[in-house]
Amino acid sequence: MRHAVSNELYAYWRALGKGGCPPERNALEPGAIRGVLADTFVLDFDPAGGFPLRISGSKVNAVFMRELRGNPFLHIWRESDRGKIKAILQAAADEEAAYILRAEARPAGAPPVDIEVTLLPLRHHGATHARMLGSLAAGSDADWLGLIGAAPAALTAWRLLEPGSAATLRAPPMRAPARLGA
Repeated sequence: MRHAVSNELYAYWRALGKGGCPPERNALEPGAIRGVLADTFVLDFDPAGGFPLRISGSKVNAVFMRELRGNPFLHIWRESDRGKIKAILQAAADEEAAYILRAEARPAGAPPVDIEVTLLPLRHHGATHARMLGSLAAGSDADWLGLIGAAPAALTAWRLLEPGSAATLRAPPMRAPARLGA
């Protein structure tokens, strides 16, 4: 992981999990992650509805210059990437595992900014296909951030985050898992 936001949220999620299982939604304590709260979101696990955002932090909204709460998570992605994003969300819930995505976002005619997205399944009354905690951390190298909104993001890479050491998390370049396609 490249962003401190991703590392902090992933470490918190892992600490809350019991026996390798994702934590319950009610176990989350916003004060414990106040330093990254503006970069976080929570999704409803509703594939037919495009995985609506239940909560969307101010920095997540700032990348797209609009309130994202209530809108489908899939709509912040290019149409050509939405099938992959949906498959990754499904895999995260099915496997009760964390995923990390890399992407580029940009307004028309402006340089891109790299974004890193974590997807962390949550249990809700024992079910893992109910909620998803995540973060969206944008690089700070684009002068347009906070002034104009990005068009839908372009997915560039993704991978499963294996439990283990920090070295494992900073592994070689990310690739698509075979079952998700290229």
